[in-house]
Amino acid sequence: MMSFEKIGVSEKLCALLKHRGIVAPTPVQERAIPPMRAGRDVIAQAQTGTGKTFAFLLPVLEKIKPQGQAAQALVVTPTRELAIQTARVAEPLGAALGIGTALVYGGADIERQKEKLRRHPQLIVGTPGRLLDHVRRGTLRLGSVNKVVLDEADEMLKMGFIEDVENILEHTAQDYQLALFSATMPDRIVRLTKRFMHNPAHVKIASERTTLENIEQIVLSVDEGEKLDRLCASVNEEAPYLAMVFCATKERTHALMTALAGRGYLVDALSGDLTQTQRAFVLRQFRAAKIQILCATDIAARGLDIEGVTHVYNYDLPPTVTDYIHRIGRTGRAGARGRAVTLVTARQHERLRKMEAALKERLARAGGKEEAAPRAAESAARRTGAAQHTEPLPARRKTCAQKDEESVRQDGDEYRPAQPEKSLNSIF
Repeated sequence: MMSFEKIGVSEKLCALLKHRGIVAPTPVQERAIPPMRAGRDVIAQAQTGTGKTFAFLLPVLEKIKPQGQAAQALVVTPTRELAIQTARVAEPLGAALGIGTALVYGGADIERQKEKLRRHPQLIVGTPGRLLDHVRRGTLRLGSVNKVVLDEADEMLKMGFIEDVENILEHTAQDYQLALFSATMPDRIVRLTKRFMHNPAHVKIASERTTLENIEQIVLSVDEGEKLDRLCASVNEEAPYLAMVFCATKERTHALMTALAGRGYLVDALSGDLTQTQRAFVLRQFRAAKIQILCATDIAARGLDIEGVTHVYNYDLPPTVTDYIHRIGRTGRAGARGRAVTLVTARQHERLRKMEAALKERLARAGGKEEAAPRAAESAARRTGAAQHTEPLPARRKTCAQKDEESVRQDGDEYRPAQPEKSLNSIF
C-alpha cells in the first residue's frame, strides 16, 4: 500500500495525518504531491471528494518558512463555503508547523480581516473579489507569494472570476509556483494555464465513478404538480438523518422550504441572498441536526462537508452533469453510504438521458411501494437519531435577527478549526 512517507511527505505532517486517521494517499494526492514538492507547476483534473485539498495543502505547507513575516502562499477558491472548508483543514496543520493562516472572503467584516492580516500570516485562503479588495487597499501584499493554488478553477470561470484571478497572479512574485485544480478544463482555463504556467505536470483522475460508488442513485418520475407530495413520501419512507434538497433558483428554494415547514418538517434554506451571519447559523443548525432538511441552490453544492448527510434530493434537475456530481457528492463521503434521488417530470426525460450518457450509466428507476418497507427498515437507526428533534423550529430569518450579540460575533465571519476526525482523506 502506498503511504505518504513514500511520496515524500514530511515526518511531522505524516504524524499529524495519522492522528486524524489518514494513512494512505488518494490517487490525486499520490500523483500531485511529488511534482508540487519538486517545485513544478501542476494541472490536476479531479472531481470533488477525491482528496484534492490535501493534495495541494501538504506540499504548500512544507514549503512555507514559518519564520517569515510576509504572505508566502495563496489558495484561491470560488466560494465562501469552499474557502472556509479549506481554511478549516489548513489551520490546525499549519499551527502545528508554526504557520499562520488567514481567511478572507466577501460578505464578512473587512476590518476584522485587516486585523488578521496585520498578524503576518504566511498562508492566505480566500475568494477572488475580497483578495483583490485587500490588495487594492494595501492591506494584503502578494509580492512575496511564490506558491499559488487555484481550486475549482472551472467554477471560478462559471462565476466570472477569471479576470480577477489573472489580476491576482500578476501581483505575485515572479518566480511563483502555480497549481490549478479543476473538475473540467474549458478552453478559457486552458488559455490561463498557457499564460501563467511553465512546463506543468498534468494529473488527471479519469473515473468520475470514484466519487459516486458509495452513492445509490435513483430516478423518481413525477408530475410537476405532485413533486412536493412525492418528495415528502420519499422522506417519510427513507427517514434520512440529514437530507439536502437542491432547487434551480433561490425563489424555488424558499418556496419549497416554506411548503415543507408547513407540513411540519424541520427545514431551512441556503441560498446566495443570505448574509454570512445567517449562512453560518443555518449551517450550524444543520450540522447539529437541529434541522433535518436543508433546501439549497447549487451555491451550496461545492465546498460543503457535513457529516451525517445520508440523502440528497434533486428537486429540480441540475443544469449540467458536473453540477449533478457535485450535488450528490454531499452524501456518501468518507466511505459512508449515501442515497441520491432525482425527481424528473415527463418533459425532462430527454435531459435526463443526456445526463446519463455523460455519466455513462443508466440510473435506476424507483421501484414500487413494496420496496418502501425494506428501505425504511434500513433507515431505522437513522430515524431514531432524527426523531430526537421533532419540535418545529421558528422561522430562521427571525431567529437570526433575534440572536444575541455574542452569538453573532461567534458566527459572523469566524470559523472554528476542525477537530481531528477519522477517515477524512476522501473528504479533503
